[in-house]
Amino acid sequence: MPKWSMVIDLDKCVACQGCSIACRMENNTPAAPPDQAAMGREIRWNDVFPWPPNQAEPGEYPHVKTYYMTRPCQHCENPPCIKVCPVQATYKGEEGIVHQNYSRCIGCRFCTVACPYGVRYFNWYAPEWDPTMRQHLNPDRVESGEFVQEHTEGPIPRPKGVVEKCTFCVQRHDKALKKAAEEGRALRDSDYIPACVQTCTGKARYFGDMENPESTVSLLAQERRAFRLLEEVGTFPKVIYLREG
Repeated sequence: MPKWSMVIDLDKCVACQGCSIACRMENNTPAAPPDQAAMGREIRWNDVFPWPPNQAEPGEYPHVKTYYMTRPCQHCENPPCIKVCPVQATYKGEEGIVHQNYSRCIGCRFCTVACPYGVRYFNWYAPEWDPTMRQHLNPDRVESGEFVQEHTEGPIPRPKGVVEKCTFCVQRHDKALKKAAEEGRALRDSDYIPACVQTCTGKARYFGDMENPESTVSLLAQERRAFRLLEEVGTFPKVIYLREG
């Protein structure tokens, strides 16, 4: 049974935000209006920001370098969000992906409080898209089992009052698994690639099966630069970072 993991090389990240845009388009995450963004109600499954925050490496132009951190859901092996959910709306699949079931979520936000990484987002209002943007919604995301709410302008991918987060583009996993079954073979690492990994212009992201000792992610996880966010809290994230060289 594979255990899907992501490795992010912070030394290669150039903060182009390609991963953030790809994530939004692949998963139909809505853009927050300015007034909602001002209240901290943005939904950004994949955030990219300077690291350390608001601090550049000492020096004078042009000899200054800024590093960046990117923070998707960490898909913890020991996820605290699951332990506090009273209705099992969030759960971990057999292959290690932490899922979110919108149709079960009651919006209590216990998981949001429990997550030490701040990567869960509450829908304060029903997501909206103008007619042009609605044409670009990814149908695979809706067909993957998300809750679909009927609206006067057609179905929308999630309702008001639920929590959402990065899913490692689980719809891509389901599609690849179905194709592999039709071809009578096992799922390969190369069959299933999240949108952020596929789009990364700096080739800073890697994805694959951590249970396979020969996979790229497994080998990179053994490098001296490898670390996990908040390792001391015992969540055992499946997102692994490589420090700046």
